[in-house]
Amino acid sequence: MAYSVNVSVEVPVENQIQRINFDGEEIYQIPLSMSESLAKLAEKIDFSKTIPEDTTIKKENGELPDKSEEDPSAKDPITYQSSLWPWDSVRNKLRSALTEVCVLADVLSIAKEKRYMLLDPIPQEIVETKPMALAGAASVLLTGAERLRNSQNEIARNRTTPDFHIELLRLRQNWRLKKVSNSIIGDLSYRTAGSKYAQTGMFEVTKAEEESPTTGSPPPSPGAGGPAKPSSALRVTVPSELQGVAYIEVLCQKDQEDLCSATINLLGSGPTTANPDVHWQQKLEAAQNVLFCKELFNQLAKEAVQLQAPIPHMVVGNQIMATVLPGIQLIIGLCHSTGGDKKPAVAPPQKSEHDHVLEHSLHQLLREVHHKNTHHPFPHPSSGPIGPSKRRCLAGPTAADRYELLEMTKSQTLLEQIIQQAQHFFMRLRTEYVLDTIAKEVKDPLIVSHWNALNSPTQSCVKINIMTHGYDTVCRTSLVVHVGEKSLKCVCRDGRVMHMSYEPQELRDLIFCQVHNTTSLRLIYQHQITAVQSLAKCMGWQFLSNSSHLGLGAVEPLGNASSCILASPIGDRLIAVRCEPQTGVQVAIAQSPRKDFFPGQLVKERKWENLGGSFKEVRWDKMEGKNFLNKMELLMSSLTSSQ
Repeated sequence: MAYSVNVSVEVPVENQIQRINFDGEEIYQIPLSMSESLAKLAEKIDFSKTIPEDTTIKKENGELPDKSEEDPSAKDPITYQSSLWPWDSVRNKLRSALTEVCVLADVLSIAKEKRYMLLDPIPQEIVETKPMALAGAASVLLTGAERLRNSQNEIARNRTTPDFHIELLRLRQNWRLKKVSNSIIGDLSYRTAGSKYAQTGMFEVTKAEEESPTTGSPPPSPGAGGPAKPSSALRVTVPSELQGVAYIEVLCQKDQEDLCSATINLLGSGPTTANPDVHWQQKLEAAQNVLFCKELFNQLAKEAVQLQAPIPHMVVGNQIMATVLPGIQLIIGLCHSTGGDKKPAVAPPQKSEHDHVLEHSLHQLLREVHHKNTHHPFPHPSSGPIGPSKRRCLAGPTAADRYELLEMTKSQTLLEQIIQQAQHFFMRLRTEYVLDTIAKEVKDPLIVSHWNALNSPTQSCVKINIMTHGYDTVCRTSLVVHVGEKSLKCVCRDGRVMHMSYEPQELRDLIFCQVHNTTSLRLIYQHQITAVQSLAKCMGWQFLSNSSHLGLGAVEPLGNASSCILASPIGDRLIAVRCEPQTGVQVAIAQSPRKDFFPGQLVKERKWENLGGSFKEVRWDKMEGKNFLNKMELLMSSLTSSQ
């Protein structure tokens, strides 16, 4: 019997893909017809296969024989006896031959009558070469290989020529680029860093080969010194308003100076020429700097108009003028030069020095604003809103009142911060000038100033030490001055605190002899009196009296005189020291017994002659010694050793 074969004539749901074009389009095969499908499936049937002899044969009644009948030897090989008769194999062969002849007769009748089926010869599957697709792919590969070969030959001939794609890769590593249609557009603004400036910073990137060779820079002269830099394969085109060089200039000058000259200098500054073939990196950095300076000046000008200052700020053209201190103006100017403007032949007048520190501070302040716009404090707890500061989030649990909430909302503008820094800068300069001037004028005692290295832009500290050379361990007077924005805070050694204004004369008077807050503070001459007392203790002399507000003698225009009286170890010598802010130091001595004592009718006893006589002034300028304390030491030694 022949095997039954299940033939499926269903058409597949999807057709097979014949090829895929270079643009991604898929081309499917044409679906087969019913006859072609049947012929293709019939080709898979092998009619030459024979039925093996040991194949299971159905019984005549159509039932399969039992397994025990098929293999009786499986039960007992010893008692096996064949149940088939000798002509059984011949009968099977004849039956199979009859089946094949019947099938052949049916096929011949079907093929002859052509009523049932039409038999067509089945062609063998021929692999389509598709010459058009292969030819296109071959042409693309050959063209690419030729371009690569030409590029390699060009690089071998000229090693200095950069590659366009390598240059584009380097450009993309540092700048934001995107492809719009057939153009490459870049962005050099600070929007991703937190900037909210409205002006865009778009630029276009093109290939250098697209431009004419005449636009390149002229060849360098033989004496230029070294080989010329290779031209870039990129051409970057920036907007006209971002071309050139720009910077922010800060000037501080007095009111009586001519402001018009400063205006001419500001507008006339900058480079006179611009190189059109500058490298793309330098060109983009310069354009980004122009955009940054414009944003900074725009923000400062907006704040200058909105702020309500005691003396209104002025915005004229590219300049902002603000009053820092009485008599001192702060001028902030935007200098932008494109290189195309023709400058006059006459040289502009010389301008005053601009402040590099304040210019750097302006850049830092704007970058800090950018940082705050993108870095908000994390909420506590994490489910809270993003934006409010930690202090404001704690306002509810800490029961903050309306005044504290209003203080949290206050913030300083860029212009206010730079004005405060300028005020502190001038206060620091004035303090340095006063201290240096006093140190030059006063040689005895020495005045040493130690400025704290850790300062803020609006706060600094200086410690003033008043000492005598060679006697610094005996006595030292200290004074700490906190320099603020428009005031000074002085802390004395005894803990007294004085607040002074921006006038430098107040600090000078304080160090010398100015009466401040009904307290006489004479740092220099008070140091002399204190040092004499400390020296007297070391020499064994006795300290009798001291007065910081001496009412005797001439009236001082500023401050009061101070004095002290010292006695020798045995009390036979007295030294009186008087320090005056204007005349300086005066020293007088007295001795006992008095040589001019004569007993009389009222005073008859001789013991009263030990009270001491009148004081005689010492010619202090004729005394030996390097300084005041050295002379006092020699004087006390001589008066002590004479006994």
